[in-house]
Amino acid sequence: MDILKKVPVREQEPKIRATNFDEVCIGYNIEEAKEEASRCLKCKNAKCREGCPVSIDIPGFIKEVEAGNIEKASNIISLYSALPAVCGRVCPQESQCEEKCIRGIKGEAVSIGKLERFVADWAREHGIKPEMPIYKNGKKIAVIGSGPAGLTCAGELARMGYDVTVFEALHKAGGVLVYGIPEFRLPKNSVVKTEIDNIKALGVKIETNVIIGKSVTIDELIEVEGFEAVFIGSGAGLPKFMGIPGENANGVFSANEYLTRNNLMKAFDESYDTPIYKGKKVAVVGGGNVAMDAARTALRLGAQVYIIYRRSEEELPARVEEVHHAQEEGIIFKLLTNPTEILVDDKGWVRGIKCIEMELGEPDQSGRRKPVEKQNSEFEIELDVVIMSLGTSPNPLISSTTQSLDVNRWKCIITDEITGMTSKEGVFAGGDAVTGAATVILAMGAGKTAAKGIDKYLKMKEN
Repeated sequence: MDILKKVPVREQEPKIRATNFDEVCIGYNIEEAKEEASRCLKCKNAKCREGCPVSIDIPGFIKEVEAGNIEKASNIISLYSALPAVCGRVCPQESQCEEKCIRGIKGEAVSIGKLERFVADWAREHGIKPEMPIYKNGKKIAVIGSGPAGLTCAGELARMGYDVTVFEALHKAGGVLVYGIPEFRLPKNSVVKTEIDNIKALGVKIETNVIIGKSVTIDELIEVEGFEAVFIGSGAGLPKFMGIPGENANGVFSANEYLTRNNLMKAFDESYDTPIYKGKKVAVVGGGNVAMDAARTALRLGAQVYIIYRRSEEELPARVEEVHHAQEEGIIFKLLTNPTEILVDDKGWVRGIKCIEMELGEPDQSGRRKPVEKQNSEFEIELDVVIMSLGTSPNPLISSTTQSLDVNRWKCIITDEITGMTSKEGVFAGGDAVTGAATVILAMGAGKTAAKGIDKYLKMKEN
């Protein structure tokens, strides 16, 4: 065993996985997990914990994995995270916990994410359930949104003894976990549903098909329904577009719509009657994780797929693993390229995209080198579907129907960083509704922070 290198993780072969929606990564078995865990240096001052937004006792659970005490490892993780099987699959560990791993200085970091996933999967397969809270304090809390921020906040509050009800606008709980992330990265029934069921087992109630701001307002939840505090974890589901000619043509999707139709409404499954125009040649505009998800979904639906991104591969914001998987599967990357027009036929359907080549100039405010157009470098690509993956912002419905709730110019809710409290007393918020589109684990961290803030607020109010 080479202690400087990670134990390789088994995956489906690229040519096979590009034709199905089964999970790409197969993960560790117990022998592989124990071997990988043995690489951990058991640091007393563990830097990896500093990189984890929910502060999991990483050395503690890895020590138990190495010893073969997987149930004990699961119990340790459950003290900090309500969604370990989700986080083990989709969190950017390489830029968080694993980035700070001391083992990574002279070799490869410990594969913390894959070990967390192994433990969570083992616990699920062996029927390990979270312990119910010892007592109930009788105080009602409303949580808006059943994505990672809302579920984490709800689970934390339930453990503290609160009576929590989650309100979800869609017909199924899970938020971005069910409508945004594809099945081949995050299985819905075996992983997401199980973790939501575990949160329900703590006593959390989830009501679907409730649109806050239409079905009921936040003010009504407090004044009429008797909720003593509210957490807003409604995410950022409003897509952004470029504003170029042709964006209203048939065959142009936002990544949000495209992935929702495929994931939540199962357009990929021929036994479901979900309308979607699959296309034979598809371009995805953007370079983040959502762009990779949309591109890899389109590939599995039978299309030739392009990623169009205006910076170089070095600046791609998507996880390295996702970019690598997309390249392995045969997706064509058109980097340093920017669309200028979507070409439309005489019937109103997409027939192609006009682009211009870019080159990198001086760094912009984000610290990345700013792309600049090359003169006389326009070209066209023949297409029949264009998917815009340029980020999302919060839907303004909640802020516009709630009195005294302050937002910034991007319609993101303004909160206190320490407690998660908004400008409206008793109302807290976190996740993408506050930051704009970000990662699952950051949303979970915000949900955990708000739960502590709500608990402190209600106890102070009591006194």
